[in-house]
Amino acid sequence: MAIEKTPGKNEILFVWFNRYAGVTIKTPSKTLVVDPVDVKAKNLQKADAVLITHEHYDHLDQSLVAEIHRLSQCMVVADTTSAKRLRNTIPSEKLREVQPGVEVKIDDVSVKAEKCNHPPASTPVSYIITSEDGVKIFHTADSLPYPEMAIIGEREKFDVVFCTVGIAPGASPETGFEIARLTKPKVAVPYHTGSTADLKRFSELLKKDMPKTTCLIPEVGKVYQVLKKV
Repeated sequence: MAIEKTPGKNEILFVWFNRYAGVTIKTPSKTLVVDPVDVKAKNLQKADAVLITHEHYDHLDQSLVAEIHRLSQCMVVADTTSAKRLRNTIPSEKLREVQPGVEVKIDDVSVKAEKCNHPPASTPVSYIITSEDGVKIFHTADSLPYPEMAIIGEREKFDVVFCTVGIAPGASPETGFEIARLTKPKVAVPYHTGSTADLKRFSELLKKDMPKTTCLIPEVGKVYQVLKKV
């Protein structure tokens, strides 16, 4: 989904565009699209980068990524397995293969791959995105919580964390809440579910045990603003 408005200094805008992990993130200078599926390429033709977390059907649509690239000439950042599948359609100079710990710069915007605890996938990654103003986003893909998230959260001081609450094996509102508890963001966003009950349960858990963290329950297709944590 396209975001027409340009965010101001120290803020980002995002939209959740499917019931999986599909998110468009717009900084003051760049538009990044994570795991585009079930969306029209023409709505993403202003993308500066497409980020792929793993190879499953609800995260990687090879023909769609190729079409987005054709329209936008964007950079494509992908985990090892997904990158191999994209090599025949994305020019090598526009395709960056990443593993946990690898950082890619989209001009002044940083994209760093991190561990993703999603055993069914071959080489999954999550992404830490830092805007040119220092707004920090953690897109956890389909990840279940893992202990190192506490260290990552302490180091990064996240403004927003996307927390998987369903669909993926083992994922639930409780595991999503555990991700929020470990990472301690300013704003926690439950996603990767088609169930309003999952979103509501996550919200209840967060409000009970983390009242200082804002729970932002997203509606598909709606644009949201997040400000830098102070």
